[in-house]
Amino acid sequence: MKLSYVYILECSDRTYYTGITSNLNKRITEHQYGKHIDSYTYNRRPIKLVFYAEFTDINLAIESEKQIKKWSRIKKEALINNEFNKLPNLAKKKF
Repeated sequence: MKLSYVYILECSDRTYYTGITSNLNKRITEHQYGKHIDSYTYNRRPIKLVFYAEFTDINLAIESEKQIKKWSRIKKEALINNEFNKLPNLAKKKF
């Protein structure tokens, strides 16, 4: 069974980067050492892994990554801090 990972990195400028990979350790190392000069994290190093989730279905992993990328900073921080009970309320729009 091949695993996929959705991960969130905190960058040196305190922004978050969300990505997906099948080899988490290798991908984090690539971010940390700046393997891809055009990547979001290249000029925002050092980075820190603050969250990851394992998936056995790549399609669910892709769907989750896309969803998380649309989230606000506050909602991402609730996920990072394991405050899952806050997620539904953070999804509601304020009018």
